[in-house]
Amino acid sequence: MDIKVILKVAKSQLSESGISEVDSEILLAHILGLSRMDLHNSVLVQNTVSALNDPDVIEEQFFTLLDRRLNHEPVQYLTGFAPFRYLALEVGPGVLVPRPESELLVDAVLAHIKNLPPPVSVIDLGAGSGALALAIATEAPDARVIAVEKSPEAIYWLKKNVSVHAENVRVVEGDVADVLPGIKCDVVIANPPYIPDSASLPRDVVGFEPHVALFGGPTGMEMPALFIAAASRLLKTGGIVVIEHTEEQGIAIAGELALDFEDVALHNDLVGRPRWTSAVRK
Repeated sequence: MDIKVILKVAKSQLSESGISEVDSEILLAHILGLSRMDLHNSVLVQNTVSALNDPDVIEEQFFTLLDRRLNHEPVQYLTGFAPFRYLALEVGPGVLVPRPESELLVDAVLAHIKNLPPPVSVIDLGAGSGALALAIATEAPDARVIAVEKSPEAIYWLKKNVSVHAENVRVVEGDVADVLPGIKCDVVIANPPYIPDSASLPRDVVGFEPHVALFGGPTGMEMPALFIAAASRLLKTGGIVVIEHTEEQGIAIAGELALDFEDVALHNDLVGRPRWTSAVRK
């Protein structure tokens, strides 16, 4: 099995389909149990292949995964993992793939937590795979984190990740409209479905990731409005909400926050696009 030839063929096919050539290295490294950088160590690769005893099976597995990627199935579903900050989260059909654009939001929440007397209580609404909740729980271990999710399919992945990374995170299955009655917290993270129902999305996303986690109603603001109402109910006076949204929704989000919140601020993601808003509960 010639690794260079296999990767050259795979990269050509991916490029023709408008998919990143790097995905071929990710898939091959996954099958071999190596890192992408390890693929450049020919001796290590050869020893690994030899230890696995059947190069033909490895090649067959690789091209099977490649065919699925060429069909635009997310590479994270194919490997079963998605990186987020310092975590490798298990993901698959039924849960949204964590986006690196959310990492600055986590930074801001962690900075805010440092300025509060412990223990700080955090509720993650629409937790999905648990990326935000688990990043906070592992990087601010004294925080008390509750991860709320409605979808049974996403709950499956959420519980798997909690069991691996931070067993002290409390998982609650329920609707944001009435979940956790009587509970008050210091911070609410809201990651609602916010894409307008009529929006066009890449095949990788719309063809495989759960629509319930993506689309927020005819205007895209229907679900964010429900999440903001939930944050208002759950937060202590002076508590903060941070909510993700599209780059066009900043004004609409600020309008929804105006009644119960103050100090509304729009924040940019890693590539400079307005992607999330913070506000303080009056």
